[in-house]
Amino acid sequence: MPLVSMNEFLPAAKEKKFAVGQFNMNNLEFSQAIVQAAMEENSPFIFGVSEGALKYMGIEFTVAMAEAAAKQSGLPIALHLDHGSSFEVAMKCIRAGFSSVMFDGSHHSYEENVRLTKEVVKTAHAMGVSVEGELGTIGGVEDDISVDESDANLAKPEEAIRFYEETGVDCLAIAVGTAHGMYSGEPDIKFDIIEEVTKNIPVPVVLHGGSGVPDEMIRKSIEAGVGKINVNTENQVALTNAIRNVLNSNDSVYDPRKYLGPGKEAMVEVVKSKIKLFGSSNQAQ
Repeated sequence: MPLVSMNEFLPAAKEKKFAVGQFNMNNLEFSQAIVQAAMEENSPFIFGVSEGALKYMGIEFTVAMAEAAAKQSGLPIALHLDHGSSFEVAMKCIRAGFSSVMFDGSHHSYEENVRLTKEVVKTAHAMGVSVEGELGTIGGVEDDISVDESDANLAKPEEAIRFYEETGVDCLAIAVGTAHGMYSGEPDIKFDIIEEVTKNIPVPVVLHGGSGVPDEMIRKSIEAGVGKINVNTENQVALTNAIRNVLNSNDSVYDPRKYLGPGKEAMVEVVKSKIKLFGSSNQAQ
């Protein structure tokens, strides 16, 4: 099966009240673990690729791994640029074979964010590629980008609704109290903002910073209208802990397969647990 846009499964997620996971691809082991878990759960999913990961892996290798996963699994898989910083980066990814892109204009003024997002949407939609937009500023650390919690700005429901109407994005990330990375305490998610926005637009809301959010909060977010949830840090932690355990227990290990294998298995379990929590098991059409 070829890579697909998020529009192959997000409308069903909104209608049936489940969420599709975006699991970031950082290397071969991430891509293998994610697709293995999704195959076992018969779930659609999204490979998220940040600009930092794209630089690390190379765009050709990135697309080739995603296409191999789609071909092997037969699942609906979107290859999605995560937090794209410019029109040029989004177009480069589309030309290379990405089936979905995010343009993150949240650090611009509202008017400039709308203008730039509309440009991406117009071109991407002409090529059958889905687009995610962002409104409000999400705190935490992702790649080399750090936003202090005090500088994170919650999205205003009326602005989010207008943003959708003016841009025509296929899903909308809004700042509602989550953060990138792991939490030092419990997040304070504004479910009322999610509900107000999702009842007034036909596309789902995206929850960034899904790692470490308590399960009940995830369920409540989905019930409120979240249809896409991003997870990366929990996979990174699972991989690193597994590798550390192997190396700490046996200092004669030097074959990377001996420690990356257990790391991959640890990520499979994380992804399977998230798919079950999000309700996307057996939703692959």
